[in-house]
Amino acid sequence: MGTFSRGLNRRDVLWLLAYGSALASLGALPARAISSQPLVKAIPATGETLPVIGMGTWKTFDVGRDSRLLGHRMKILQTFFDRGGRMIDSSPMYGSSEAVIGYCLKQLSNTADPFTATKVWTWFSSQGPAQIATSQDLWDVNTFDLIQVHNILSWEDHLKTLRKGKEAGRIRYIGITTSHGRRHTKFEQIMRQEPLDFVQLTYNILDREAEARLLPMAAERGIAVIANRPFRRKALFHLFQNQPLPPWAPEIDCANWAQFFLKFVVSHPAVTCAIPATSQIAHMEENMGALYGRLPTQVERRHMIRYVESL
Repeated sequence: MGTFSRGLNRRDVLWLLAYGSALASLGALPARAISSQPLVKAIPATGETLPVIGMGTWKTFDVGRDSRLLGHRMKILQTFFDRGGRMIDSSPMYGSSEAVIGYCLKQLSNTADPFTATKVWTWFSSQGPAQIATSQDLWDVNTFDLIQVHNILSWEDHLKTLRKGKEAGRIRYIGITTSHGRRHTKFEQIMRQEPLDFVQLTYNILDREAEARLLPMAAERGIAVIANRPFRRKALFHLFQNQPLPPWAPEIDCANWAQFFLKFVVSHPAVTCAIPATSQIAHMEENMGALYGRLPTQVERRHMIRYVESL
């Protein structure tokens, strides 16, 4: 892609070149100490904090009863917990994922107080309670930390069910989800009129539509935000993995593209947590590296966008 083809002006390019040259002229810099404490953000409704990197399970944990694949998912989940993760997000829509999560949680010794998040996903409001009960059995939990109305399907009736569950102490937080940048107008309307604890939406360094209205609305209404598709599935790696990280990436504690993409997402003031999914232990290690160090400033976020758009 041409340097100026993505909206960069001459000043932006000169800054990028100057910054890179300045770092190069310094030679090898001593490694800066990175904090051993994970980055956390508060859930606005209660002030409870969550690590900013969670874990999605769409496709990656849908492995049925295959003993070899189950063993591998246990290792992935153990790596997630060992590196400071808590939020696990799933859905009845994700095949056997909920059953696999439940199996793994029973087998692992160090689960580090998981934050359990699933969804209700059915056209029929009468089926919502039974679906939630099935999810409880599969996860082997009495109380879910969060249940969301998946892709706002039959959202009015399901939110009533979730509120009853919250009042009864079976659900701690409730919310709604969307993905792929869809239904933003309706999503915003629901955010404005309903008392929600969480919303889940698509947000990454190339898909930034949520910045226009949804993220400001979440901040205004005190709603926690879970960012799905932080890698645009795998598309961001396909686009950029053969390109060099910017020379200033170590300044924001990014050692690879996964951390660069994730730190962009969770450094938005309105975003509480990102939920990348992976079926590889090495990739989980990379993802969880974004849970440490510092987050980019707003100025640095703009430079991250400009750098990616220049490639």
